[in-house]
Amino acid sequence: MTVIAVANQKGGVGKTTTTHSLGDALAADGARVLLVDLDPQACLTYAAGLDPESIEPSLHDVLLGRADTAAVVRSAGRCSLLPASIDLAGSEVVLATKVGREHALARALAPVKDEFDIVLVDCPPSLGILTINGLTAADAVVIPLQCETLSHRGVGQLLETVADVRAYTKPDLAVLGAVATMFDARSRHPREIAADVSDRYGLAVLEPLVPRSIRFAEAPATGRSILDHAPKSPGAVAYRELATRVRAALAA
Repeated sequence: MTVIAVANQKGGVGKTTTTHSLGDALAADGARVLLVDLDPQACLTYAAGLDPESIEPSLHDVLLGRADTAAVVRSAGRCSLLPASIDLAGSEVVLATKVGREHALARALAPVKDEFDIVLVDCPPSLGILTINGLTAADAVVIPLQCETLSHRGVGQLLETVADVRAYTKPDLAVLGAVATMFDARSRHPREIAADVSDRYGLAVLEPLVPRSIRFAEAPATGRSILDHAPKSPGAVAYRELATRVRAALAA
């Protein structure tokens, strides 16, 4: 089982969309995929067609040892899902007092390691305990990047956190690269940002660049990823190609 954290502490850069779409594309290609909603806002849970308000038990209960992981996993189309609820915000407070708090998610995933090929973790837009858990549990990181200046700054801050995680909890944590989301090919600025991220941080920007599309905004309301909502759209095609590249990177 390979665990990939999808992380960037900057909000609104497409973490949830990337987790859902990439996971669905990998599952469509035959992988057994588990999506993990590590964000108390529970956007991934909602986008997968579940109601975060009525989910019980949730990942919160797993992290605090109140429920077994297998009992909480739900079906979510081609994928499986460890769902979140607003209660997950309380997990961070409780975990802060625990010994080995950085490894809570890794411990939660251990019992299902033989049931899935790939786990994608949708990390919250912060660098708190939950995100550290996601990075510590992961074998590799994918960084969604909206090609604008503020998102660019977030990449540098996240890479500093990745360096800390390597130093203290996961020495072999790899960075697969950045996924450029909401890309507007009509403007020169996004291409300049993508090139600068690559040059400044030595970070691969995975091809193809994911185009901006209203289809991404529509998909969560249907409880499906863009691959089912608009399977022939440029966004769906992009994530299918990205899934191929991610698989190749993991095999390298």
